[in-house]
Order: sequence, then C-alpha cells, then structure tokens
Amino acid sequence: MTIESPGRATSTAMASEPEAASEAMSIEVRDLGIDIGASTILDDLSLTIGAGEILVLTGPSGCGKSTLLRAIAGLSTPRRGQILADGRPVTTTSRDRAMVFQEDVLLPWRTVARNVDLALRLRGVPKTERRDQVDSWLSEVGLSDFRDYLPRSLSGGMRQRVQLARGLAGAPRAVLMDEPFGALDAQTRHAMQSLLIRTLDAHPTTVVFVTHDVEEALALGDRVVVLSAHGSIREDIAIGSRDTSDGTDRREHADAARARILNALGETRSRK
Repeated sequence: MTIESPGRATSTAMASEPEAASEAMSIEVRDLGIDIGASTILDDLSLTIGAGEILVLTGPSGCGKSTLLRAIAGLSTPRRGQILADGRPVTTTSRDRAMVFQEDVLLPWRTVARNVDLALRLRGVPKTERRDQVDSWLSEVGLSDFRDYLPRSLSGGMRQRVQLARGLAGAPRAVLMDEPFGALDAQTRHAMQSLLIRTLDAHPTTVVFVTHDVEEALALGDRVVVLSAHGSIREDIAIGSRDTSDGTDRREHADAARARILNALGETRSRK
C-alpha cells in the first residue's frame, strides 16, 4: 500500500467523500498446516483476528509470515486446517480481502487517477460518480496534483500512496499487507506509517500486516504475533488501543511489548 505525506490533505469542496468500506471482517485460522515441498512452513497454527483489528505478523525470514498472508487471501491451499472469514471458509480470492505487496503493482500505462478509477469501476461505481471519488481519494493521500502522472514519474513513496488509495477505493473488508514499506527510506517509511494509520481511522477495515521491523510493528499494531522459525506462534502480544480516553498509556504497553518481541525473536533465532 502506501504513505508519505506528513499531513492529511482535505478534500476539495466539489469532491464527494470516498465511500466507506463495508463492515470490517473477522478472520479465524484453525489448525493451519502448509508444506512447500518436503518442508513444513506452517504447523497447526491457530489465530483469531477481530473485525477492525490491526494485527502485525513478525518473525525471522522463512517462518511463514507471507505464506500465512497468502493463505488468508485465498492464494494458496493449506494441507490441513481451514481459514474462516466471517465464519465462512476461505477457498479462493475475494474482493473483500485485498492483498498489498512490497512491489507496487500499478498499471504502468494508466495515470494515477485512472489506476484509482479502476478499483471503483470494478466495484461497480457509476461513471458519473467515479471522478469525484477519485479526486477525494487522491486528496486524502496528498496526490491531487499528480492525478495525470504515470507511475514511472513518481517516487517509490508516491507510488505506494497510489496503491493505498486504489486498494481502499475497492472497499475491501480486510487488507493483507506484505512488507509494503520495506523498500522505502526511513523518513518516507515513517510518513507512510502515519498516513496508513490516519487513513484506516477514516476508513476502518481489518488489517494483517507483515514486517521484520519491530518499531513498525509497535507503531501500527493493536496486536503483534511473533512466529517461530518453524511456523508456529511464539508470542501473541496486545499493544493497546490508540484511543487513550480510558486512561491507559499506549507507550507503556509498547515498551513492555518491545521487550517481549525482542526476546521472542532472540529465542526463535537461537533455536533454528
């Protein structure tokens, strides 16, 4: 997906508000087992993700983070167990579950505006409404001035912002993000994380986010799940809500969680 602008742009007076996504989706993983060749990647993994939750997956390389994400998306078939989306078995891909990769998959021959418009068209939004919605989405991600640019003319962070707008314009109920900011420089990455949080606050959806970066996991996640090198859950850590109206201090939760994550990662690597 996408992010970079330090502040959220306001929509133009003429543009209609982007249509909110449908109600966020709950996801349940039950006793999941996935093999690749003779290697077991995920082994009897069970996990529940609440509707509207931001769950971050981390762990060492090769532990099955991306494999799990692809299974939730319906892109791979487990050897055993099942995945349920709102209580229904996942057997194939669905527009309700959008997958976002580290590499942008924008259509290079379509302008920024037409890439976002495509998601609206596939969702069945009438042509008469699509321009205003495209303008509003581009305003939200700070790209109003770049609507007629082709992807090759944009920076990596800007292309990621287009992906964010296009992905959410399709109104998915769950967004599955595979290290989307991994190739960005530190400053752009931080700005992208901030934009993602603001955009999800405005358009709530369930998110499963894969990262190797502990600080990114703490910044984004409501929960962080650390996978072991053998594809099982090593730690499942609640970070706490960003809404501090209940008097809790998210920073205190994050400090304690950081120590648990680093400890789990250290034990996981030592047991390889």
